Amino acid sequence: MPAAPLTVGEADLHAHSTVSDGTESPAELMVQAAAAGLWGVALTDHDSTSGWAEAAAAVPATGVVLIPGMELSTREGFMSVHMLAYLVDPLDERLLAETSRIRESRLARAEEIVRRIGRDYDLSWDDVLAQTSEGATIGRPHIADALVARGHVATRSAAFAGILHPRAGYAQPHYAPDPLTGVRLIRAAGGVPVLAHPGTRGAERVIPPERLGRLVDAGLFGLEIDHPENRADAKARLRELARTHGLAVTGSSDYHGTGKPNRLGELRTAPEVVERIIAEGRGSAPVTP
Repeated sequence: MPAAPLTVGEADLHAHSTVSDGTESPAELMVQAAAAGLWGVALTDHDSTSGWAEAAAAVPATGVVLIPGMELSTREGFMSVHMLAYLVDPLDERLLAETSRIRESRLARAEEIVRRIGRDYDLSWDDVLAQTSEGATIGRPHIADALVARGHVATRSAAFAGILHPRAGYAQPHYAPDPLTGVRLIRAAGGVPVLAHPGTRGAERVIPPERLGRLVDAGLFGLEIDHPENRADAKARLRELARTHGLAVTGSSDYHGTGKPNRLGELRTAPEVVERIIAEGRGSAPVTP
């Protein structure tokens, strides 16, 4: 007999584990998703799919559907632009090559930032490594955690507002492809691309319509509008753009465990949008209980 069709519910489509800059393992993330009453959750570690297998193994015990994903780094000039990639093929050669290059650049960037900070503060690369798990994509959040551990700041958020803020002079960018290339890479890998938290800088910094139009033409699926850090004025403008371009609207917490105040499941994506993502994704499939 054919399998019964999947009944789709609300999902939190943006969450991180220790594979990138979250504080919980992929399995622990699934447990937290169950505690939050979620139907489904997307594991979207930065430029990595390494946590998928562990999260998938926790699906039967938790009863939460796993939507395999990734948060792909892209860059527009000096501005970092993140692209959520759902249901990509984790073995796609072009995507693997690009994410490997990004991670290598992230590592080199992190080492240089620590070297610069170390001139003025008691901080070493070993301090940063002590804040990571094996195989993690090392980045600025781990440096922030090391600064907390050393007593230089009180929280990860305080580190980003102070020592790790660009105005402090220690930070520098890492390599990432442009957003248009990012959308094309995700689609070529069978995935579904959504522009992550595009309203954190306010309405005046929302992506220009002509640039957004090029992303839509390349296959952009949606905008992550319901995100804790998007500003109210930006969300109103983004909803206008979503209507104009026929883009889906997603909602997510961008959960990092104790690394951010965001609560898992505090913002969610409607079942009909989740269903469309599942229907369009052809590189991998949701993992169901």
